[in-house]
Amino acid sequence: MAEDEEEEGRGDAPPPPFSDQVLENVLENVLQFLSCRRDRNSASLVCRSWYAAESQTRHDLFVGNMYAVSPYRAISRFRRVRALVLKGKPRFADFGLVPFGWGAGFASWANVISPNCPSLERLTLKRITVSDADLSLLARSLPFFRDLTLMCCDGFGTLGLAAIAENCKRLRVLDLIDNVLIDEEEEELVDWVSRFPASPTCLESLAFECIDVEVNFVALEALVARSPSLRRLRVNQHVSIGQLRRLMARAPQLTHLGTGAFGSGGGVSEVGDLESAFASSRSMVCLSGFRELDPEYLPAIYPVCGNLTSINFSYTDISVEQLKPIILQCHNLQTFWVLDTVRDEGLQAVAETCKDLRELRVFPLHPTEDSEGSVSDFGLIAISKGCRKLESILYFCQRMTNAAVVTMSKNCPELLVFRLCIMGRHRPDRLTSEAMDEGFGAIVMNCKKLTRLAVSGLLTDKAFEYIGKYGKSVRTLSVAFAGNSDLGLRYVLEGCPKLQKLEIRDSPFGDAGLLSGIHHFYNMRFLWMSSCRLTRSGCMEVARRLPGLVVEVIGDRYLDEENQTIEKLYMYRSLAGPREDAPPFVKIL
Repeated sequence: MAEDEEEEGRGDAPPPPFSDQVLENVLENVLQFLSCRRDRNSASLVCRSWYAAESQTRHDLFVGNMYAVSPYRAISRFRRVRALVLKGKPRFADFGLVPFGWGAGFASWANVISPNCPSLERLTLKRITVSDADLSLLARSLPFFRDLTLMCCDGFGTLGLAAIAENCKRLRVLDLIDNVLIDEEEEELVDWVSRFPASPTCLESLAFECIDVEVNFVALEALVARSPSLRRLRVNQHVSIGQLRRLMARAPQLTHLGTGAFGSGGGVSEVGDLESAFASSRSMVCLSGFRELDPEYLPAIYPVCGNLTSINFSYTDISVEQLKPIILQCHNLQTFWVLDTVRDEGLQAVAETCKDLRELRVFPLHPTEDSEGSVSDFGLIAISKGCRKLESILYFCQRMTNAAVVTMSKNCPELLVFRLCIMGRHRPDRLTSEAMDEGFGAIVMNCKKLTRLAVSGLLTDKAFEYIGKYGKSVRTLSVAFAGNSDLGLRYVLEGCPKLQKLEIRDSPFGDAGLLSGIHHFYNMRFLWMSSCRLTRSGCMEVARRLPGLVVEVIGDRYLDEENQTIEKLYMYRSLAGPREDAPPFVKIL
């Protein structure tokens, strides 16, 4: 019929103008190719028609601060959303600096999502309080739901997990990472693993390392056996090494394995039994877990070492003698997390072998100022010389030098993330006793792609001058125990145009430094300052001059009663205005 009408329309008459509907269809088809959310945000600002078309075609929604927009406003604009990433508490919640009960409850979002997002398939929540009722509501309301990832969340228990397992028939991903579940004394434990359908499942990823209770292993083994698409499995420490071997036998197709307990017991009489299981896992590329390690069993993983691209030993007190035989076989390693018990010698072995390494994280076994620390500038220099493709590093240590940091900046110019955590307050260059200004200055000067930076050690305003002058791509900056005066903060706020997240603790920055960022705060996602020199009047001035900014003062006491120096400040932009669930110890100015 359409073809007949088109033929009749041909002739000497001029063709009719394109209708708005045709232009809208063309625009929507073009916008389908925009995958970067920043590009999409820019496109939505062109005009009203682009705004509407972008809303209709966006399927992946990222909300970096759940209080920046109301759930109803977000979902009513993006009704066709299929994937949602939602973040709650400030990142410093991971370090215990955000008081319990601060907020970030998921209930308001769940109540809007459930009736209005029938197409939602994937949900990722981070630092959010999620109840069993929230999970049950989602499981019963979303017919196409298939991916759930909870990271650093709390408030839920096995009852909520059972609701997801039982009602989400299409479930592909259930990843529970670093969560805190309801205490078993507060809620009766439910056998959630046995709630999965008895028929073959669509599961591709199952991770429950953080669940600190025993699971029904018979049900787990049966679940793994009837999940032919399962590629990623991470179990908790209650799964013995013998049970692990049985799971691996059921799923030789696994690519990612979290090992749980890796020690004697559970029916494995010899290391060779486990080694055979790993030898049959020819697709294995990632190993993690090892929360309870018996070094006798480490040789069992040798058969897969040559294929590994990622290893996480960050929960394992592993020595350099235990690490070396493993790492010397890992020529394809790209991601490596480890405790500082490997010492500089272990990092030297990594540098000599892992030439393709892209990400390194070295965590402290004893994260205190008084501990000796086992890695130093020698380990950092070795990594920088051997791993020239490095893009991201998190490095905890007690001793560092400017020379080592400068060397890294020259050897690894592709760095996107540089987080150097020198534990202890105001620690200088261990050789010269000078401030660490030149080292961090070299990082921002030589690593042009740097987007995330964490600074520590003895730092003067000179370091922040370097950051403001050269850190033009920095989006996230974390500062602890550093700086001389408000001038340092002013350098950063006036010099880093792309800065989105700024976290500061225990630094001598006050009202003058804060007010120097008035021009930039609307462009940032948030600013966190704790144990600094801010006063209530300074924070009130920001709130008065920037009414679209939410200014929260956290804490029920002043650090300095006479000058009303506040304890914690959290500021963020919001289209929704001040939140309604603030507890008594949070004052919104």
